[in-house]
Amino acid sequence: MNIGTLWKNIRFGCFMYWDLRTIQKYKRAIRRYKKTGQREEEREEIRLMETTWGRHLIEKTGACIRVEGREHIPAGPMVIVANHQSHTDIAILTYALCNTPFGFVAKEELKKLPLFGHLISDVRSVFIRRGDLRESLRTIEEGIELLKQGFSLGIFPEGTRSQGPQMGEFKKGSLRLAVKSGAPVLPITISGSYRCFEEPGTPVGATVDVYIHPVIETAGMGRREAADLAVTVEGQIRQKLLELQQAEAQQS
Repeated sequence: MNIGTLWKNIRFGCFMYWDLRTIQKYKRAIRRYKKTGQREEEREEIRLMETTWGRHLIEKTGACIRVEGREHIPAGPMVIVANHQSHTDIAILTYALCNTPFGFVAKEELKKLPLFGHLISDVRSVFIRRGDLRESLRTIEEGIELLKQGFSLGIFPEGTRSQGPQMGEFKKGSLRLAVKSGAPVLPITISGSYRCFEEPGTPVGATVDVYIHPVIETAGMGRREAADLAVTVEGQIRQKLLELQQAEAQQS
């Protein structure tokens, strides 16, 4: 990482922490509803908090988010699967899925972040410890229970940001949660978000394309199809990413 990108990351990180003050009222309401078991009210407060926070971050980057395929978003709980180019991808997903509150399958290290660790927990995320099979199975069980309660979960199966236009391979077993829970999978392709945060300099009006694919039902899925699910979803997202990049190249 060069000095320009590092400095931009520091400034953006400071803004994100400073901006947390705008969502405190939602955090208090979320915790109150969680304590009293009012799940519908809790989900609505999560939605409001995520869309408010995400909108502020997108405005800060000056990005233009173009979303296609919102008609494919199912009404109930789901597993949201997307490629991962930038730190801004979470904010972009909250914008694209503006009527859908969701938590994340997040690496355990994020739980220890000051303030943000609590924020990730408050939106009903689950934390996974890499390299620990027993803890991974426990995380899957926690995720299944949340899905049963009506909460959606998002996952970036690459495991880390690509920080550029390329896309990494999905981790083996990354969609086990969806298969075991029987929840529908909503694949999403993100193209161009790395320009908002990862590239040197300060982008002005960077355009990010978000394509929401048709949902994939996992309930009653055969063993072979279930075993190939991660490969299938990765192929869909990768193919659409290539199409979006080619279309952008033709327009420039």
